[in-house]
Amino acid sequence: MMWRCDKCGQQFLHTNQRHSCNDRTVQDFLDGKSAHTLALYDHFLKVYSEIGDFVLHPAKTRIALANKTRFCSINQLGRDFLHFVFQFDQPFNDNYCFIKVAQLPDTNLFNHHCRIYAIEDVNEEVRMYMKMAYDRGNKQ
Repeated sequence: MMWRCDKCGQQFLHTNQRHSCNDRTVQDFLDGKSAHTLALYDHFLKVYSEIGDFVLHPAKTRIALANKTRFCSINQLGRDFLHFVFQFDQPFNDNYCFIKVAQLPDTNLFNHHCRIYAIEDVNEEVRMYMKMAYDRGNKQ
């Protein structure tokens, strides 16, 4: 059973889960972005919709994608790129898609940063990690 915030309507796995309640909207992140960046954003969400159902949770600094729990965050819509982050229980250092892998302090969690500049950058390797992140977030 999911808990729904009375103020913003977002659903969460845990009752009274901390979140940015109505601080920003998805549109706030999209306003003023280039057509190229918006195309990358739309393509990324389209690929994720092929993996499974999710909702968008805008926060102060990112747009999170969630089903049972948040499994990915879009951290930056740049002038000509889209920057997103997956969180895993182990580091995946030997690949071509992550520009940074960093362990969260005092945890066994690792943020995996990826930046795409073209639709083609969402290749088989990136799709594999997208699915892994989705599956991990839905086991919670």
